[in-house]
Amino acid sequence: MSPLKAFLRPFPLLCLILTAVLLTIFTLTRIGLLVYTGVDSVSPQLWPELFIKGLWFDLVVTICLLAPVLMYEAVLPNRWRHSKWHSLLRWLWLWFSVAALLFGAVSEATFWLEFTTRFNFIALDYLIYTTEVIGNIRESYPVGWIFSGIGLIAAFLVWRLAAQIRRANQAEYSKKQRWNMALAAFLLPILLLFVSNIDQMEIKQNAYATELAGNGLFSIVAAARRMELDYDKFYRTMPQDAANATLEKLGVKNKLLPATSSPSDKPVVSQNPFSKPPRNVILISVESLSASFMGAYGATDGLTPRLDKIANEGLKFEQLFATGTRTVRGLDALSLGTPPIPGQAIVHRPNNDHLATIGELLKQQGFSTFFFYGGYGYFDNMNGYFAANDYQIIDRTDIPKSSIMFENVWGVADEALFNHVLTHFDGKGTTDKPFFAHIMTTSNHRPYTYPNGRIDIPSPGGRNGAVKYTDYAIDKFIQDAKSKPWFADTLFVIVADHCASVAGKTKLPVEKYHIAAIFYAPELLKPMVYKPMISQMDIPPTILDILGKQGSEGFFGHSAFSPEAAHERAFISNYQQLGYLKNGILTVLSPKQKVESFRVDSATYESTPMENDPELVNEAIAYYQTGSKAFKTGALRLNLQSH
Repeated sequence: MSPLKAFLRPFPLLCLILTAVLLTIFTLTRIGLLVYTGVDSVSPQLWPELFIKGLWFDLVVTICLLAPVLMYEAVLPNRWRHSKWHSLLRWLWLWFSVAALLFGAVSEATFWLEFTTRFNFIALDYLIYTTEVIGNIRESYPVGWIFSGIGLIAAFLVWRLAAQIRRANQAEYSKKQRWNMALAAFLLPILLLFVSNIDQMEIKQNAYATELAGNGLFSIVAAARRMELDYDKFYRTMPQDAANATLEKLGVKNKLLPATSSPSDKPVVSQNPFSKPPRNVILISVESLSASFMGAYGATDGLTPRLDKIANEGLKFEQLFATGTRTVRGLDALSLGTPPIPGQAIVHRPNNDHLATIGELLKQQGFSTFFFYGGYGYFDNMNGYFAANDYQIIDRTDIPKSSIMFENVWGVADEALFNHVLTHFDGKGTTDKPFFAHIMTTSNHRPYTYPNGRIDIPSPGGRNGAVKYTDYAIDKFIQDAKSKPWFADTLFVIVADHCASVAGKTKLPVEKYHIAAIFYAPELLKPMVYKPMISQMDIPPTILDILGKQGSEGFFGHSAFSPEAAHERAFISNYQQLGYLKNGILTVLSPKQKVESFRVDSATYESTPMENDPELVNEAIAYYQTGSKAFKTGALRLNLQSH
């Protein structure tokens, strides 16, 4: 007997048939994604490694998926195999299984279109928020036709395999064969999962190829295991005293502070350009507003004429970088001013209440603080996080139906949200105290639908239409606000939560983190451009500095206008890789204590591998290690004892 036959002997014919089906679907999915991505992104020289690694992950997933089938074959009595009811159930099960596999392939394709990755922790989050995700799919794709096509293709495949399936149904197995099947079903998945690891996907210097080498089902399981990565366990560390000393040299005052820390009475020295401090602040975090969309940052598509005008009349930040790739990362940075921690964002984490957020700090200093969201705030735990940090929550459920001119699954149209903000502030007594309002928009998100008649691109207008509608809605909000008595004393902060796309050849493509950011207060601020590079997490301390309020020393970020500001640097991350950009060098910390460095071109943001710079490595470790530890130990809490 040949070695191959000896290996296959414990496996029933049905399992071998399904193995062929699974591997075919997985391989065709990989080929389809590769063709869509293109040879410019993944050169043919990488294809052999890509497909060899891909086959390995496909085999691991295939055997794990077939283990229950193998166990079923081991325990199924021979007398049941020929019964009509069992034969009918098996045919239905086979059709459903093939259809499910095809649905998985289609799902991977749509996920790739959005994120250019295999299923990851984002997909895991989406499994939790099924209402929004299913609604988004229904509004974005012809779901009926897709499901019909999947069902017909699955039926055709089962029909083509009918002869082999009948042979499998007629097979009978001895007691010894059953024991072998049961043993294989139990041991093989354990063995393969023990020797396989998501890090084996990596193909150096090409993130597209790395993702294509993976298998979506394997990746999503790995993501579930890495949702919360303990920094000290997975990343390179240094003694905390040394980390504190490093941060102190960089002008960072927030180290491992006592859990009962409160705003300092020490006056803030500032060089901010405002003629006088604003009374109020409206912070608009705009869904997916990449800098590359705006003419003010060099775009030529003409999608943001109104925002370009606002940028020219306000303070435009030339080089501001998002800390992450999802809304929750942007909310972390814009509320808490801390470096991104590996795994899930702080907004998602337990024990994230009464942190030293800008809302908590301003609430203690006499401000009314609000979080406005056009969708349902339970999504991504936004309501839970902001309510636990002393913001008043106003979301989709609070907006009267009569005032909603358009809505989709993600939320009401941005102009309906902005109109409700204005109505709320028109309410009696709302503006008796200074206010800080954080507004989170939704319209610049798939399915890219919005009210017709506002812009010259009919809905649904794809990403371009959504960007242009966002431009219209923000400008309308500001124009409407000009008639309000509080406008002259209000600073509008317009900043993206993250970029529209994070795809690139490297794991952390710098250009995909470059976001739009504008400070607008025409009565208080002359037009100017701020050219130094800063991070999204520098926005909260900058706002406190401008307001002349206390507490900015509690942030890891620094005010853009502080004379003690650290050297230009930015923090960019996904849920595993932690990047530190400074002096044209991107230092990347990864699990397994791995550190890599890349020379970044100042004009194109292209990255080239280089030797690690020890000083920059230490700075990166000091920031990320201390930020992670500060949240874990409760050092980011504010006045814990008073609550």
